Amino acid sequence: MYKGNIEVRKRITLLFFAVLAIFIIFCLRLAWLQLVKGTWYQQQALQNRIREITVDPQRGDILDRNGNVLATSISADAAYAVPAEVKSSGKVQETAQTLATILSMKASDVLGMITQDQQSVWIDLQLDPTQSQALRQAALPGIGIIAKPQRYYPKKNLASHVLGIAGDYNQGLEGIEVQYDKELSGVSGRLLVEYDAAGREIPGTARNFIEPEPGDTVVLTIDQNIQYFAERELDKVMQERHPISATIIVEDPNTGEILAMANRPDFDPNNYQDYPTANRRNIAICNSYEPGSTFKIVTLGAALDENLVSESDRFYCPGFIQVADRTIHCWLPQGHGSESLAEVVQNSCNVGFIDIGLREGLDTFYKYLDAFGFGKLTGIDLPGEAEGIIVNQKEATQVDLATMSIGQANSVTPLQLVMAMGAVANGGKLMQPYVVKELRNSQGEVIKQFDPKVVRQVLSPDTAQEERSLLQRVIDQGTGTTARLEGYTAGGKTGTGQKPLPGGGYSDTAHVLDFLGFAPVDHPRLVCFVLLDSPQGIQFGSVQAAPVFKNVMNDSLRYLQVPMDYLPSGATLNDDLTVVPPVTNLPVSEAQKTLAAAGLVGEVSGQGQVVLDQVPVDGVKLTKGSKVLLSLDASGAVPTGERTVPDLTGKSLRDVAEELADMNLVLVPEGGQFPTGIAVSQNPPPGTQLSAGAKVTVKFEAPLPLSSGP
Repeated sequence: MYKGNIEVRKRITLLFFAVLAIFIIFCLRLAWLQLVKGTWYQQQALQNRIREITVDPQRGDILDRNGNVLATSISADAAYAVPAEVKSSGKVQETAQTLATILSMKASDVLGMITQDQQSVWIDLQLDPTQSQALRQAALPGIGIIAKPQRYYPKKNLASHVLGIAGDYNQGLEGIEVQYDKELSGVSGRLLVEYDAAGREIPGTARNFIEPEPGDTVVLTIDQNIQYFAERELDKVMQERHPISATIIVEDPNTGEILAMANRPDFDPNNYQDYPTANRRNIAICNSYEPGSTFKIVTLGAALDENLVSESDRFYCPGFIQVADRTIHCWLPQGHGSESLAEVVQNSCNVGFIDIGLREGLDTFYKYLDAFGFGKLTGIDLPGEAEGIIVNQKEATQVDLATMSIGQANSVTPLQLVMAMGAVANGGKLMQPYVVKELRNSQGEVIKQFDPKVVRQVLSPDTAQEERSLLQRVIDQGTGTTARLEGYTAGGKTGTGQKPLPGGGYSDTAHVLDFLGFAPVDHPRLVCFVLLDSPQGIQFGSVQAAPVFKNVMNDSLRYLQVPMDYLPSGATLNDDLTVVPPVTNLPVSEAQKTLAAAGLVGEVSGQGQVVLDQVPVDGVKLTKGSKVLLSLDASGAVPTGERTVPDLTGKSLRDVAEELADMNLVLVPEGGQFPTGIAVSQNPPPGTQLSAGAKVTVKFEAPLPLSSGP
């Protein structure tokens, strides 16, 4: 009996210790899980419950030098799916079919998207208001809508090659958009939503939204008005002459700032997919060509700087010149006869310039070829710049020197030519071109400024002045008389280059016509270059390119209020000029009437009833009959709700238009055929509540003149 009790006690003790050991093991395991691995398991559980959706930041704006918006970001609804939640709902097919119907997509494509093995996927990045409303009403499981910034270019094609394009995922692809992508992009935000094990959103849990940081604003050196003048002239040329392509560059020679860079063909960056890829090529910096006679400014500058020629020298042109075993002809078959240096320049005489080039020799010629920057990148802050192609000096012959002296054999970019002429215009300094003036943060503070940079002194100031004087004769009495400006002295060089054939030699029918010039002569403010590739009609740069230069420069110099340096003959210029009135925020019909009263023509772009922007802006002087571009498209949805009409009396027409535009109200001006002056009455009165798009009638009267004493 006693022995049996001992056995029982042993068993109980053994069982106790076994249970104790198991308990201790569980406690140790629990301590391990809670104290050692607890944080790790919490993170894992959180990752299983949390769905993260990346929220793109608002991409920084791109402005012209005067603060006009050329590229911005607008908020558009985007649809996304959480595949785990869609699958757990058991309604995958129904969800895919409903989505396909609302978004006008194939059901099979939608099905593939919403069943991917990912936390979240984008379905449509830009919904229209009807689609957004339909999706919200459908309340599909696992399908959500979030505001996503989209790139918008309010001026459409204007400066499209400079601006470039941005993709659907807020990334820069071309132009400034990719060159300054890091600065423009900003920092992405996140939307965190908590779900249960079945993939359903947990009710009552807070959605954690981490705000994205907007990108920096890029301010360009481009002036939208000068850019418009250039593109207006290119459109005329394309319509009348049908060239393969055309380019205009306008530069400030004193700083290297590019004020306009325009190409045709072009594209609308809002819908770049609708255009051929070739349309997006920035010909001004990406293409090189044999320039012809415009390159003679380099030959001339080198000879003057090295004192190899003087204005007292005489040249003789019989219509050709023999160099080694090659006979090279002048563009004038019968020749120019006996000429002074000034006459060689104004006549663009090939024989005379070949003589000058041969005097320089290969070493001197290549010295200045290098100094002017040919065969090298200019360093402009745009992607895709070409270097051009220069004949290797070690392989160059006297025949090569002769042909290079008149702009053949070597290939250069339009921008390289512009910068070379800029050096002649500014006193001999080769400047580095640039298109970005400054960067600003989201608060509008300047965080980086780009200043003019002198690359090197190419010509002495005296040489540059002498060359400008000779180039003035080209326009005053030489081959460039069709480029003569009204009220401004100008210098320049015409060019008519034969296009090289693939198998060697030059085409007799295909030409590249160009004109390169500056104004005013004594203190040049602008350099302008015009290039036309194979236009129809008379094949001379003086006939086709020079008049384009004239039109762009006349309007640009007046716009910049550069003082005239001579009075035009007949003194009728003022009768041909008019000032662009403000028409922003006016109904289209009112804007057209206002422009017509000022002697201008309104050209409408987009759809709508109200003018949201105008180019050129008000205050610019234009020749009567010029066009003013009126943009009607809104850059985003008009806010709903009521707004209070402010007191507008005593304000100018421009101030009233801007104030009402900010409130999404439409101005209807009264006060004669061409309303001006200050506001004297309004209807409805101040304090009235109006909805977006409502009209406010304001009467304007010219202020009374101040009384004067005896």
